[in-house]
Amino acid sequence: MDDPREPGFGSEELDPDAVLWVRGVDYVAGWREAKDAAAELADALTVAGIEATGVQARADASASGAGVVHLRLSAATVRDVAALVRDFATWRKAS
Repeated sequence: MDDPREPGFGSEELDPDAVLWVRGVDYVAGWREAKDAAAELADALTVAGIEATGVQARADASASGAGVVHLRLSAATVRDVAALVRDFATWRKAS
């Protein structure tokens, strides 16, 4: 997995010249929030034992400035995450 804690993780960095900016919208704060969220996901997947090489995450900001994380997952990783979610749901219902 590209390390979301590194500058420019994923295949693209935030390119200020490639987007239309609206005055008063804090896109950088949204992008930073997305970058932090992607790092949290990477850490959680590692703790859960899911192979991070099947995950690519790219931080972005929406038109309103909200943080957005674009994920690209291998099919094997999707299956691992699905199994983890099912296991958690079963555990949660039992408790």
